[in-house]
Amino acid sequence: MKRTLVLFVMLFLPLGAQASEEVYVFNWSQYIDPAVLELFEKETGIKVKYSTFESNEALFAKLKILKKDGYDVAFPSTYFVERMRRLGMLKPLDHNKLPNMKNLNPDLLNKPYDPDNAYSIPYMWGSSAIGVNAKAVDPASITSWNDLWNPAYKGKVLLMDDVRDVFAMSLRSLGYSGNDTNHEHLKEAYEKLLKLKPSVKVFNSDSPKQPFLNNEVVIGQIWGGEVYQANEENPNIMYIYPKEGATFWVDNMVIPASTRNIDYAHAFIDFMCRPDVAKMNCEYVGYATANVEAQKMLDEKTRNHKAVYPDKVDIDRGEFQADVGETIIIYEKYWEMLKTQ
Repeated sequence: MKRTLVLFVMLFLPLGAQASEEVYVFNWSQYIDPAVLELFEKETGIKVKYSTFESNEALFAKLKILKKDGYDVAFPSTYFVERMRRLGMLKPLDHNKLPNMKNLNPDLLNKPYDPDNAYSIPYMWGSSAIGVNAKAVDPASITSWNDLWNPAYKGKVLLMDDVRDVFAMSLRSLGYSGNDTNHEHLKEAYEKLLKLKPSVKVFNSDSPKQPFLNNEVVIGQIWGGEVYQANEENPNIMYIYPKEGATFWVDNMVIPASTRNIDYAHAFIDFMCRPDVAKMNCEYVGYATANVEAQKMLDEKTRNHKAVYPDKVDIDRGEFQADVGETIIIYEKYWEMLKTQ
């Protein structure tokens, strides 16, 4: 495996590349196994300059202002891939330099947000649903997003610090699509969230499992992978797919237009698509891998953890995030109003 990667680097990286060369990576926090970065550096001689962000909006804002000497690889979610692609913020991928694409789940490829995966490669996927601490909340009593509005949980609710996730939850609770672009529906969702605001203890997208582990909250919106991680410390943290449907997403690897070295970027992305590497990342992060060969290598506990790999009925009931176009301005307006109330 090591020889294959070294040969790849020799074939596709610039002649004369030295061990001091660098690839700049911009990723979500706690979203890659540090051992993977060390392994990449050891096998290629390319130093990884690693930075993190806490939201798609922060990623987008940073990439928007960088015109050159920016990041080589970034990890946006589906709807931001679509937006950045339309704005010319991404470099097209050379699939000939990504032989490990063959390991990816075909069900996650060639989606409307990026036909033929011309600009993006799926990395992890997962869902946003309801987390509860079973010591404080009976999991059997929670079936709906609307349960978060129960006054019994005042001051004990967590919401993610993510405009699309939070509004998708509110919209779904009203019977609308989480990708709704109807301004009246968005106003309804905002007004409903205002009623929930007094119950919210914290907004957290950096590590939403932590308020649960710290016993600051007992119920809230959370990503499935965070529950998987939390279970290592507290098996009472449980994950519930609401009857209105969860929000599903795919995080992707892209090459920003401001890349410093497009060949190193391809080398890093292809390395991340290697089954053994994808397995390492999946076990460390706790989210579902887009790599089918890596999934086969996972232990039974991980493969069967429902927070990570939901049943088909839960997937079919849910909805994948999509770009909402210019309506994002309305989302962000209401989001700012909600956060400052």
